[in-house]
Amino acid sequence: MAAVEVKPDIYWIGVIDRTIDLFEGIWPISDTGVTYNSYIIDDEKKAIIDLAKGNKGDDYLAQIEEVTDLSQIDYIIINHMEPDHSGLIKLMRRLAPQAKILGSKKAIEMMAKFFDITDNVQAVEDGDTLSLGKHTLKFIYTPFIHWPETIMTYETSQRVLFSCDAFGGYGAVRGGIFDDESLTPDFYEREALRYYVNIVANFSARVLNAIEKLNAIPVDVIAPSHGLVWRADAARIVNLYKKWAEYATDEAEPGVTLLYASMYGNTESAMNAVARGISRAGLPVEIFDAARTHVSYILPSIWTKSGVIIGAPTYEVSLFPPMAEALHMVARKRILNKKAAYFGGHGWSGGALRELKTILDPLKWELGTTLEYVGSPKASDLKLAEKFGEEFAKSLLRS
Repeated sequence: MAAVEVKPDIYWIGVIDRTIDLFEGIWPISDTGVTYNSYIIDDEKKAIIDLAKGNKGDDYLAQIEEVTDLSQIDYIIINHMEPDHSGLIKLMRRLAPQAKILGSKKAIEMMAKFFDITDNVQAVEDGDTLSLGKHTLKFIYTPFIHWPETIMTYETSQRVLFSCDAFGGYGAVRGGIFDDESLTPDFYEREALRYYVNIVANFSARVLNAIEKLNAIPVDVIAPSHGLVWRADAARIVNLYKKWAEYATDEAEPGVTLLYASMYGNTESAMNAVARGISRAGLPVEIFDAARTHVSYILPSIWTKSGVIIGAPTYEVSLFPPMAEALHMVARKRILNKKAAYFGGHGWSGGALRELKTILDPLKWELGTTLEYVGSPKASDLKLAEKFGEEFAKSLLRS
């Protein structure tokens, strides 16, 4: 894809990756892909802001050369040291040794440890500026979005915010890089939410701090490191991130995540009855099989819904392992203060509920009603399951 002008003298030189299976080696994106957004400012002094993943060097260099020769690059600004941003830094150092590499003090320290680069580097502080000629860059320290060294770079005359991982999302761009060119905005917003919960949600307080800090800066374009470039409605993605970040401490949307896992179909039968009850109460419900759905897709539902119903059998006097694994990731992501309920069966001995409580108690989840049965659920159990789902949904509507 050719370089794209974002604003006068400012170009997107990103790389579109549709071959990657896992982001960070964890999160599945084989069906969505991802973009590595990089930018170049073509001025008296020429600066590249963010790089790309190391295995995309040929594509990336071709993008740069559409704008300028590598020998003319004066600065390389590293907003974030994660390798999907900085993976080409050693190649760029060999091909453009004259370019000074800028980053936060912490990024410069990490650069030596990751890449053994210590010469022709410069640390920048919060609020520092850099004149390129017609364009001036201002550096904004935004630590832990989502690494401690992260900064954003702001171009003052065209009011472009190069926001790094903040305001980004999964999803390879489909021809147009801008929000107003996209014919599938729901796709990008859904993937931005999944990206937020998978990658950034653990640092939601930092996200809100950064948004408050940015309130004093007029921004016309949000240019993140992944996903769409927001030029028509930059406030849209900022407001979405703010809403998602506030879910960390505030009540989420009324709705139920119905998370189940079934060994032989008995729990699934009970789950269908529970779902009927939820629906009868008129509350939205999303249903996930924890054994067959990657937790990447489950986390956004739990993050944005006020209630979670967990259905799983006892397995060797403990919680069914796929369910336990999914909930351990929920715990790792520090999804707190949900209202929950549990149903499940056992054969000769229980134990699932006991382990479930050990997982949920540190998260301050309010585990209310539970429904357990022995063996397969009978007709009477299914009636109870339906009522169980309805009453839980109604309790969310009352709160």
